[in-house]
Amino acid sequence: MIVIADTGPVNYLVLIQMADLLPRFFGQVLIPPAVVAELRDPATPDPVRAWIANAPAWLQVRALRSQPDPRLYYLDEGEREAIALAEELNADQLLLDEMAARKEAARRKLPFIGTLGILRRAGRLDLIDLPSALAQLQRTTFYIDPDLIRSLLDEDAHRRNPRV
Repeated sequence: MIVIADTGPVNYLVLIQMADLLPRFFGQVLIPPAVVAELRDPATPDPVRAWIANAPAWLQVRALRSQPDPRLYYLDEGEREAIALAEELNADQLLLDEMAARKEAARRKLPFIGTLGILRRAGRLDLIDLPSALAQLQRTTFYIDPDLIRSLLDEDAHRRNPRV
């Protein structure tokens, strides 16, 4: 399975101490150089910069063979490179959070999942306590629509207690 990650999902899963979900679901995860640069940026939270400085073996940096499509320049550099690398390698999954990047991935018929999708999947498999994980995520800069939070929490509650 070839999985390419943009900065957002890695960043937020590290911040809530759930980055280990990635190898559990996907095995190895590839990131392009621009994502490494964003994770190392001085504006990135200290725990994320410390994590990428000692990145786990399942996270591999993969350079692009060519320049990203010029039509992607409305996206940030990490998103551009992640989408370009996913196309180059015919990736099975692309990890993205930003709406513009997700729309572009969909337009290009690239399969994607974001931080919330990963947490939802982990909750369904009883690997995490989803309400706790969502509460942790809300304490970061991650934006979550309140209706989406309610929907995820309702789904999780129903899964745990189908009589509700």
